[in-house]
Amino acid sequence: MTAHTWRSLKNKKYQLSLRLFLFLNLASTIFSTLSPLYSVRTLTIPVCLISLGSAGVLLWHWKYPHKKINIDAISIASGCLWAWHVAIKYAQVQPLDFSYLVIALLSVLFIGTISFSDNVRAFTLHSLPIFLTSLWLNDGEQWMRMVYCFALPMVGITIQHAIQKRNDSFAQSLMYKLLEERETLNDLSMLDPLTGLYNRRGLKNRLDTLLALGTGQHFVLLIDIDHFKAYNDHYGHMMGDQALIRVSAAVRDAVRSRDIVTRFGGEEFMVLLTSVDATQAQQKAERIRQQVYDLKIPHMFNESVATNVTVSIGIAALEGDAIDSALENADKALYEAKHLGRNNILSSDEMRFA
Repeated sequence: MTAHTWRSLKNKKYQLSLRLFLFLNLASTIFSTLSPLYSVRTLTIPVCLISLGSAGVLLWHWKYPHKKINIDAISIASGCLWAWHVAIKYAQVQPLDFSYLVIALLSVLFIGTISFSDNVRAFTLHSLPIFLTSLWLNDGEQWMRMVYCFALPMVGITIQHAIQKRNDSFAQSLMYKLLEERETLNDLSMLDPLTGLYNRRGLKNRLDTLLALGTGQHFVLLIDIDHFKAYNDHYGHMMGDQALIRVSAAVRDAVRSRDIVTRFGGEEFMVLLTSVDATQAQQKAERIRQQVYDLKIPHMFNESVATNVTVSIGIAALEGDAIDSALENADKALYEAKHLGRNNILSSDEMRFA
């Protein structure tokens, strides 16, 4: 879930609340007209306005669901029209009957309670006009009953609103925590667990970003530890892992922070040097070779080259976004560098002109 998804859910909840409110108002006006209380059949102006307005806004909002409608304005307008309707009809009920006001008030409270179960402001704006009108029409004689009828759903909705707000806060904090954990997992999935360098997935992610910028000349370096299989066989995999960790750190320290360093295979590393020329790429490769050599990690099976761990490096230019072609050229240069005696650096351009 993202922040956009959260806003989308909130918007859908708003749309449902608005449509339900308009539908209940429309249904109430139809019921009031076809089956009026106390058999007083009066088609009042406010009922017509509520009916036409609710139907019109409902159809319009259904057609344009992304258009924002102010629920507070709709609520108070509807509440005032219902209060006007009750005032007109109460005058026609003979003799004047307090129970009509109670039933009318409860009907309006029902609409607000169902539609705005956790929206205290909208409920209040919709219900307050008819509550005040009912108190005024009854001259305040039954004010305790009126207050009770109004206060009971108000308290319930206030409690529901507080609970919903707390639940929303908890859900939001949980969502942000999950997003953070997902980002952490995504980062971890792009890193080699042993060396902390990028793996191939991390390389692709960084490479896509780099190529999208499209600036400068880039070079690919393929680096392989000389006679590493023999090292592992003799010294053991635990010592082999320690050697990989130290070599990877040396490679990382030898280049700039903006260069991309990847563990490309078991004992193979790939460095993407960004915005450099051929001379600078050669210098960076030499620095890597020397820093690995200076680690002085003993390696008796590398004695044809040295008595410690060394690396061979192949270099190739990255033309455009042809990473596969660059890797293939760098691999050929690496193979030839090993063939020439290891602890060596060779560029694909040197092979081409040899």
